[in-house]
Amino acid sequence: MDATTDKDPLVQDQIYNALCYLGESEPEEILNSCDEYLRQHDKLAYPHRVIVLKAMETVVKNNIALLDKSTAKDVIRDWQQAASNVLVAVGQRFINKVMEEVLTKFQPGILPHYFVMQTFANLSVSNGE
Repeated sequence: MDATTDKDPLVQDQIYNALCYLGESEPEEILNSCDEYLRQHDKLAYPHRVIVLKAMETVVKNNIALLDKSTAKDVIRDWQQAASNVLVAVGQRFINKVMEEVLTKFQPGILPHYFVMQTFANLSVSNGE
């Protein structure tokens, strides 16, 4: 997974495709490996973090029926936290665009998801003046 930091988009695509391919035969193993990698590399640049997160999303979507309930719950929580962190980081430079996207998740009469609220709060803290 360290090759996700390669600047060449073809290499990045190959890493993404390899993770997805491996995820077809061993989805829980790949999801756990990606999760562990992201935890160990918490300073990983966001464009490279996104590659791993997108692979995790694809593996979950393609194998949702095969995942153990506890694995799915843990992975989804971790994936949502990582995605929230990416939005907050991007929001430090492009706050208007990120806020537009986050605000679309607020629907009248429906309580927003926990991570939408957390992202909204963290955006406000990271961009406070």
